[in-house]
Amino acid sequence: MGSFKYSAKKATGQTVEGTIQAEDKTQVLAELRKQNLVVLNVEAVSTKAVAKAFKVGGGAGFFKRGPSVNRNELVLFTRQLATMVASGLALLEAIDVLGEQADTKGLRMTCNKLGQELRAGADLSSAMETCPRAFNPLYVSMVRAGEASGQMDIILERLADYQEASQALSREIKSAMTYPVISLTLVLGITAFLMIGVVPTFKQVFDGLGAKLPAITEFVLATSDFLRAHWMLILVGAAASVGGLLMFKKTAMGAHAFDIFALRLPVFGPLARKVALARFSRTFATLIRSGVPIMATLEIVSNTAGNTVISQAVDASRESVKNGQLLSEPLSKSPVFPSMVVRMIAIGEKTGSLEALLEKIAEFYDAQVKASIKALTSLIEPILISFMGVIVGGVVLSVFLPILDVVGKLGGN
Repeated sequence: MGSFKYSAKKATGQTVEGTIQAEDKTQVLAELRKQNLVVLNVEAVSTKAVAKAFKVGGGAGFFKRGPSVNRNELVLFTRQLATMVASGLALLEAIDVLGEQADTKGLRMTCNKLGQELRAGADLSSAMETCPRAFNPLYVSMVRAGEASGQMDIILERLADYQEASQALSREIKSAMTYPVISLTLVLGITAFLMIGVVPTFKQVFDGLGAKLPAITEFVLATSDFLRAHWMLILVGAAASVGGLLMFKKTAMGAHAFDIFALRLPVFGPLARKVALARFSRTFATLIRSGVPIMATLEIVSNTAGNTVISQAVDASRESVKNGQLLSEPLSKSPVFPSMVVRMIAIGEKTGSLEALLEKIAEFYDAQVKASIKALTSLIEPILISFMGVIVGGVVLSVFLPILDVVGKLGGN
């Protein structure tokens, strides 16, 4: 027997915590589910219990939070599992088959862990809770809804559709940002090479000419001297600044400050807002359509919104719903949610078609994001080319102006 700390939610939405004695984590999950609790987290509080709770046959070096599975693999796993379940294959047998044909160690270990939990008597959602690095709360909640409704294959298909739509949006953003990042890196690299490697070779020539240098040349030479003398300090300072910002972003205050800043950026702010609204609407619609309770849905949406401003608005809505009020009322007070979105949610609440309208909102913002990315890409390209021309052209001009000036004077004589 070991001691396990747990946190869970009641049907009313209230969070409860406590300690329970059990043989392993599976027994803890089963006991809490008998009490109609939605399990948020279970941790073993003794070394012996930890080893037993997370032990996997053949999985030496298995991390406490389980193996991770990449997103593309998870989509394929979900789609194949849905097909097998729909064809009548037993759940345990389907998991074993997927584990045998897994291409990566992470998925193979995950399937082994799921199979072990299922053989011990756990249901699939409880088994997935033991692998939080592979299955997030949204995934587990939808699987649990599928178990309760007896529509596991349909829920898994919806889950796969959701994952594919989310990944498609992420790919659009990544592909749009690849060109600007590479171009900016090249511009900075070329500029550093010119300033540190090329410009100093001309300084001796200019000193030998003894002529008065143009202001732009003096500025470039001074900058080159500074970079050569303090390049190590500049690199360390830049690395420390980036590291400090990343650490600050991991704090609650830092994450909120970064999210507010991102939403207020001139060009990228509207795009970030559309992406956040698309994710909010799609996640909300998928969970509601799958039969996940509204309070659990709001909590998951808040945790997966990707923006603390939206998360705070959803948390306020959760309190409103808990008190018997409408979801749309607190959302209307948040500056992130446009009036169109709030009105469509209000109509969905009144007509009972909330999930359908949320899907429409997600489709609308998906299209808006794609159009914004296309426009942004076409705008960034000439800006970067102009920036490169100004920087490189300025350095070249500063080098050749004194030479041309001396040549002109010699020609006049």
